[in-house]
Amino acid sequence: MSGVPASEDATPTAAAHPVLELRGITVRHGNVPALNRVSAALPGGRITCVLGENGSGKSTLVSVLSGLQRYDEGELRVDGVPVRFRSARQARDLGIATVWQDLAVAPLLSVWRNFFLGVEPTRGVWPLRRLDIAGARQTTVRALARVGISGLDPDQPASSLQAGERQSLAVARALHFGARALVIDEPVTPMTVARQTLFGQAVLAARAQGLAVVVVTNNPRYAHLIGDRFLLLAHGQVAGSLTRDDVDADDLTALMAGGEQLTTLTDALTELHPELGDR
Repeated sequence: MSGVPASEDATPTAAAHPVLELRGITVRHGNVPALNRVSAALPGGRITCVLGENGSGKSTLVSVLSGLQRYDEGELRVDGVPVRFRSARQARDLGIATVWQDLAVAPLLSVWRNFFLGVEPTRGVWPLRRLDIAGARQTTVRALARVGISGLDPDQPASSLQAGERQSLAVARALHFGARALVIDEPVTPMTVARQTLFGQAVLAARAQGLAVVVVTNNPRYAHLIGDRFLLLAHGQVAGSLTRDDVDADDLTALMAGGEQLTTLTDALTELHPELGDR
């Protein structure tokens, strides 16, 4: 698994507008801002890792992008067009797929059934139309191979999938059904190195297909391994917006610890880019 960012010239979505863009997004819970004037561009063909302590606003950001949380101020744009989601369904219809940290599957159903849940393929014409089981199995196997999973029996129950495999299944499903942006909330269940590698392959496959990938994580070293860009949140505000050229894994780890270094970074970035202070 390579952590090297995709080439700018090779990026299939080097378009005029980022796939997703937040402009001064503010979300209040009563008088307390969960997000305070957050701005970020999330381009296609890039992995943006969102990092921050608990309570920094990461979960609220995921909810805004996924259509579950309405914002009080600011603007959310998809391909440069302002949108205001009223439901998660509207976000999905515009190609924003979310992989939740507590991702649930229908445990007694097979892998292929979970892959096509609600959109099962059929063959034939009415009244002889029937479920295309063979086609569904083949499609599931191909889609999983696309994200680096091979040798998985599509007929095995979903309950047999381990952490990493469930998330990879969700990524494969999103790619198959035409998602343009992928928002991944870091799994709660700890993953072994092998499972993290497996999941990382799926994330990198999504990037290679030109999706705007957003990974919310508390692991700065893993973030630096797979990420192209890093959005640091603190107390609901953007504390840093960096690229792999700006920091190495040790720098990112130190910044995640917060304190004086994060304050220094914020001050330095604000001095170089005054517009950050207006967020």
